[in-house]
Amino acid sequence: MALKKLQQEVDNWIKRHGVRYFNELTNMAQLTEEVGEVARIIARRYGEQSEKESDKERDLGEELADVLFVVLCLANQTNVDLQKAFDEKLALKTQRDHDRHQNNKKLK
Repeated sequence: MALKKLQQEVDNWIKRHGVRYFNELTNMAQLTEEVGEVARIIARRYGEQSEKESDKERDLGEELADVLFVVLCLANQTNVDLQKAFDEKLALKTQRDHDRHQNNKKLK
């Protein structure tokens, strides 16, 4: 599903099930919280910290989806076309980093 369509799905959901978007600062705080939950899973499951029994059932995909949802909310309420922004960023990274990673000895 294209980002533009995802943005519309989130907007439709807010209109059907929410009262309104939380303000931008509240959504930024929520985004920080959700990213922290992703970081907790990654640090314990894939990093050097031991995973607590209570964290073993946490779903990384669900937490990443929470991050995406809040990012889409922020894009909608600040009038950012994420599809356009993403396409431009990918083109820039492709041009700028075309050989960069291929020539990085640390990645071999």
